[in-house]
Parts: sequence; C-alpha cells; structure tokens
Amino acid sequence: MSQRIAFLASEAPVAQTARAALVGRYGNHDVDGADVIVALGGDGFMLQTLHGFQNLNLPVYGMNRGTVGFLMNTYAESDLPERLTAAEEEVLNPLAMQATCLDGSSHHALAINEVSLLRAGPQAAKLRITIDGRLRLEELVCDGALVSTPAGSTAYNYSAHGPILPIGSDVLALTAIAPFRPRRWRGALLPKTAHVRFDVLEAAKRPVMADADSRSVQNVTAVEIFSDIKVRHRILFDPGHGLEERLIREQFV
Repeated sequence: MSQRIAFLASEAPVAQTARAALVGRYGNHDVDGADVIVALGGDGFMLQTLHGFQNLNLPVYGMNRGTVGFLMNTYAESDLPERLTAAEEEVLNPLAMQATCLDGSSHHALAINEVSLLRAGPQAAKLRITIDGRLRLEELVCDGALVSTPAGSTAYNYSAHGPILPIGSDVLALTAIAPFRPRRWRGALLPKTAHVRFDVLEAAKRPVMADADSRSVQNVTAVEIFSDIKVRHRILFDPGHGLEERLIREQFV
C-alpha cells in the first residue's frame, strides 16, 4: 500500500523547486490526510515543521535543501517510497520553557534543540540556577546559559563548548555561555527528569532574553525548563544515518 505523502518546503528557491519536482512525480496530499510529511529545507525548516504539526503525530522525513542538514536526509528524487518504507524512526521529547517577564506576562514554548538565556544589553547577565527546587548556583555572571537535549547538543550547545550527548542517554546539558564568574564554569550534566529554573538577577539593569528554538521572549525575570514527555516528535532517517550515528560522527570530524 502506497504512503500518502505531504510535501512541505521552505521558502528557499532550491527547496521550492525540489517540492515541485517531487509533487509532479509522487503526487501530494494535505497534511491532515497524509501518512508522512516530507520536509524540504534545512534544520530550521525541520524544526518549524515538527513544531507546527506536533499535534498530528505524523512522522517527518527531511531532505536537505538548506545550508545545515543535521536532522535531514540526503536529497534525491528517485526511490522515495522505498526510502520511506526502510526509514528508521527516532522519537524526541522537546523541552518545555515557561518564561516570566518584567511586565508580569508568562510565555510557554517548546524546544527540540535547546532553551537559551542571552544577555540583551551591554552588561553581563546575572543568573541564579535552581535544579529540582534546590539552589545549585547562587550567581552565574555570563553572556548567557542554555539547556540542551541530546538532539540539540551538536548545535548551539556545542558552539558554547558544551558536551555532545548520545541519543537515548536521558541526559540534558546545562552549559554556560562565556562565563565570567565562576570563571570558566564547565556547566553540568542533568537527568532528563530535571526541572531547571533560572532567576535573572538585576533584570531591569541587566536585561535577558529567552529563546526556545528561535522563538524569543524579551525581558525575562525567570525561566523554568523541563522535558515534556507528553509531546513526541517522530523523525525518520535513512538506515545507518540516524541521530546516534550522526552524533558519534560529529565527534571525529
């Protein structure tokens, strides 16, 4: 039985051209009536697709038509039905972010890669870190800090000198961005079940923004982060090219 495919593409011309070619070859279904989504673009578009259609519980097979393709498979027009049938599925639970702002407003977002706090002014941020209700770091002076999933550990987390985490390790990375005090603080590895809270000290004087997979909230005073196991993102990869292999390969480049 043939799979009903919904082809989605980023706005990039190369992605739109690829979509037209694939639709012409295999047809297209609305997402509501599809068995699988094929996303054409880069990692940013894959994240957008996963977030946008998470309530449908459809697997998403990405093909790289962007600049970064860590979450994508190699692009090819031929043999797509066979590739979809043979594909291996990874299930990811995102991070939930609950941010409170200076004006008292509250904002919720999900992040597949990481939730980050970043200074939004000329002065360094001052953050207090509490894990599972227990104060762990009274004051971190830094450009920011982030909590990363294993899937996101090779992205911003790795650029900030955080560790690469194996898929399935049930671990989160807490990584400081340009820490000033404690000097060169190395961050921490936390269980997936951890509930992380950042309190922004001197929030009016030292403004901080929070970001969940490129969805930003300004002037935060507190940010709580935890794994949302109720949300399941299903990503398909060609055999032998799943996230576990990619994470290992990244460490030997």
